[in-house]
Amino acid sequence: MSGLTAPQATAPLSSWLTYLENLHTSAIDLGLDRALAVAQRAQLTKPAQRVITVAGTNGKGSTCAILEAILLDAGYKVGVYNSPHLIRYNERVRINGQELADSEHSQAFAAIEQYRGDTSLSLFEFGTLASLQLFKQHQVDVVILEVGLGGRLDATNIVEHDVAVITSLAVDHVDWLGDDIEVIGYEKAGIFRSEKPAVCGQPNPPASVPAHADDIGAQLYQVGYQFDYQQEGSSWRWHCGAFDLQNLPLPSLPLPNAATALMALGVAELEISDENIAAGLSKASLPGRMERVSSSPLTILDVAHNPHSAHYFAEQLSIIKQRESKGRIHGVVAMLHDKDIAATIAEMTGIVDAWYPASLEGPRAAKAEEIIAYLDGDVPAYRTPEQAYEAAVTQAGGEDMVIVFGSFYTVGQVSSHISSSQE
Repeated sequence: MSGLTAPQATAPLSSWLTYLENLHTSAIDLGLDRALAVAQRAQLTKPAQRVITVAGTNGKGSTCAILEAILLDAGYKVGVYNSPHLIRYNERVRINGQELADSEHSQAFAAIEQYRGDTSLSLFEFGTLASLQLFKQHQVDVVILEVGLGGRLDATNIVEHDVAVITSLAVDHVDWLGDDIEVIGYEKAGIFRSEKPAVCGQPNPPASVPAHADDIGAQLYQVGYQFDYQQEGSSWRWHCGAFDLQNLPLPSLPLPNAATALMALGVAELEISDENIAAGLSKASLPGRMERVSSSPLTILDVAHNPHSAHYFAEQLSIIKQRESKGRIHGVVAMLHDKDIAATIAEMTGIVDAWYPASLEGPRAAKAEEIIAYLDGDVPAYRTPEQAYEAAVTQAGGEDMVIVFGSFYTVGQVSSHISSSQE
């Protein structure tokens, strides 16, 4: 967009984000040419000695968090790039488990602005390049990159990574990736590299995944074949060939993602002990993933936003309800209209006793009435997730549960609301 003037390197982060939101014609613009050209000029295609890139429909953030926790315990300096954020943009970049100051992000944006010249970049492309700039500047040992959308054409795929990971595969982002699971598998597998390890944590993935690995000569490690895992009471076991780790602590994050993370570390050629693995699994956590924010009533935030993630969320809530003798479940939900609202609600219908549907704001937002169309009975509509949350807490008894789900936006807004009310 013409007529825009870039902020100074010392400008507030908010000024930079406003500038970047208006810089490109589209917030999402898949393709590698633009970002790759800038990355090559800035020498950012290999930001650390080891790079692990994580794609998947669900579980990317959890897998990155588990990788990060184990690597930090092993003494590595680790950089993580996640998206989207819940509350603050700063959440997207962590170095040694910590967010960076606004000023560091502003300076990184200013550096990329200089390198890009007249190349137009989307907000995500600009943010990805800025994160690589920060990792290079801080001289991290290992970079963990979470793919934003798809894989093959995502800006993170400009990097020369050492290990590629697919966490799970399901139909999502239909407007961009379509509804053909074979095509989705091919797009995700687009992060695989010739003669490099490629880890797939999706049981029985579409044929396009192993086929692409075979076509390019990637070294595929598939759950259920090259590696596997089993829960054994209050612990679990992971094994790959002669490697057999037993009595591992159960993480707070999904076990399939933990197993996938261990395989990625197993082929990353890094020095990691069994003790590092156990400690990292115990420490790993991520905001908005089965996050308990209150005990009376028990309140859980989760960014489940499609049928696949909602199915897992419902399973975990059922376990909590049985183990902790909880009563009714009050469900606060707000979603984006380009998600499969009907199937997501269907996955949760059997576990939620009382519904509190809310509207989100923005061009992709669904109104509460769109959700109510898939609910039985006379269900009220709420203007915002915060309003719905307050109604749910008011109605819930001390032994009940309040859950908040449906979108990163939903969880972010409620999380921010809870934090503000506690100050």
